[in-house]
Amino acid sequence: MPTISAVSAPLRSAPAPRGTEGLAQALLREGLVSPHDMVAALRLHRARGGRLADLVLARGLVSEAQLFRLLAEIWEVALFADHSPAIDPRLIDAFGAVECLALHLLPCRLIGGGTLVATAHPEDFHRHRPKLEAVFGPVLMVLAPRGVIEAALLTARGAKLALLAETRVAEPDSCRSYRAEVLRLPVAAFGLAIWVAAVLWPAWAMLIAVILALVAGMAFTGLKLSALLGALRHPPPPPAPIIARLPIVSVMVALYRESNIAPRLVKRLGRLDYPQELLDVLLVVEAEDHQTRAALERADLPGWMRIVVVPDGSVKTKPRALNFALDHCRGSIIGVYDAEDAPEPDQIHKVVQRFHARGPDLACLQGRLDFYNPRINWLSRCFTIEYATWFRLLLPGIERLGLAVPLGGTTLFFRRAALESLGRWDAHNVTEDADLGMRIARRGYRTELIDTTTFEEATCRPKAWVKQRSRWIKGFMMTWITHMRDPRLLWRELGPRKFLGFQLLLAGSVLHTLLAPILWTFWALPLGLPHPVQSILPEAGIWVLIVCFFAIEIGLIAFGIVGMRRTGHKLSPLWVPTMILYYPLATVAAYKAAWEMLVHPFYWDKTSHGEFDQMG
Repeated sequence: MPTISAVSAPLRSAPAPRGTEGLAQALLREGLVSPHDMVAALRLHRARGGRLADLVLARGLVSEAQLFRLLAEIWEVALFADHSPAIDPRLIDAFGAVECLALHLLPCRLIGGGTLVATAHPEDFHRHRPKLEAVFGPVLMVLAPRGVIEAALLTARGAKLALLAETRVAEPDSCRSYRAEVLRLPVAAFGLAIWVAAVLWPAWAMLIAVILALVAGMAFTGLKLSALLGALRHPPPPPAPIIARLPIVSVMVALYRESNIAPRLVKRLGRLDYPQELLDVLLVVEAEDHQTRAALERADLPGWMRIVVVPDGSVKTKPRALNFALDHCRGSIIGVYDAEDAPEPDQIHKVVQRFHARGPDLACLQGRLDFYNPRINWLSRCFTIEYATWFRLLLPGIERLGLAVPLGGTTLFFRRAALESLGRWDAHNVTEDADLGMRIARRGYRTELIDTTTFEEATCRPKAWVKQRSRWIKGFMMTWITHMRDPRLLWRELGPRKFLGFQLLLAGSVLHTLLAPILWTFWALPLGLPHPVQSILPEAGIWVLIVCFFAIEIGLIAFGIVGMRRTGHKLSPLWVPTMILYYPLATVAAYKAAWEMLVHPFYWDKTSHGEFDQMG
């Protein structure tokens, strides 16, 4: 079969589409697919639509090289090969690199009075021809696998695509304009003022700090208890819809330095029971991460999984990688998993059914997260209890209260059209999920929690836990600062209820964590030790503060016990009170996050996975 370097004949249109029938006959004629498998494939193709070529590849009935050799014979066109002449990047710019990725087209070079254009889908080329000819004039089709086209586009315009991935969100909605150096002097002055007040008026300074800490703690605890009441209400399940034709679902998994867990990830995603020809899994890796790429290539990926390589850029974050990979997705529903995730097999089916049953205002579905290693040590048990309260009580309760839902980073599914209209993810926000959840609410879309669970690995070492949590808290800080640039606009877009929920959830949780050490000083009183505020408050006032403090502690314990009982882990409730020793780790992480907001605001402190993986 000639390559494009051998094409020199006068330009002519490709023959009329041979379509499904021609490909099926060729596969049978060449003996590449058995009659039994072909009948089954054609039956699925008639029922589900799509391309027969994608179906036989996804089901492993034929190799990519065999398929494209046959397609080239059927369509009587040449193949684009690795040794073909270099492409002209100016042609890509003329048509648009993003459009090339979306349509899997590659304008190659001028030849014989026209332009050579490679496509991965010859049956669609006639639909794109008018647009191509409007840009280039006469065009000649050649064939190339999708991966070859994507690699060529990355080589030619990777830097441009990387910059676009970093700036997808409009600047007024992005945190990329945040300048840490502007805040350093005001923060230093504020810290000096606190120190002076503590030296000159220690009792009054402590009293003010105690009141602020109690207000933050009671506000956030109040939100939790309100969410608890909302979560205890069980809305009727939506009726099971009848779906005539299932959609293609694309799932992105951002990987960075995950060579040890990559083979297990492939195995776990292989348990998803959604039709393989309609499942489009993208394993997204950084260009410099050669170890992970090599591990994935050794994992013998099925036809419905593929590697997407992200070119280097000015930031190296998960949202930047997702922004880049989204242009490679085929699906109308977009999912996001993490490297260590083990989703329930029927999860994609549940997602498709829920989207089908709801209107277009439902932009996002958030699944539950849980751990498959809760009993490693005390830290993993506490982390499991915290996750239970967050994903089984707080987020469902927030949704049912009609508040904006901060997304959880994984087991997220979006209507692609809504995600595109929102500008995708903010590449500079290290808690991109919380930010996107707020933008979903601001634009009038909704997020719902869905009854499906993904299991992942609990961080079991204190140092790694603090690093992970500091990134989350730093993202909450950044999200609050970004959305509060124009409070009046935020109020108008969210409305009073969601605006209050935004303040309680983001500002309340961060302040509660930062100011928690102030409240811990009340533990001195049961030990018979003096407290600074005793010198200026009457005994009744001291008791009011003590009651408020212990009310917060009791509320947190109750919240933890109810959340834990909603899991299947059967951990003893006695572990919940020990979390008073767990929360100080969060405070350490909060101060680390506050420091990084002044020195490394966009730094992604990566969490390593696979060390305590107990799930096959």
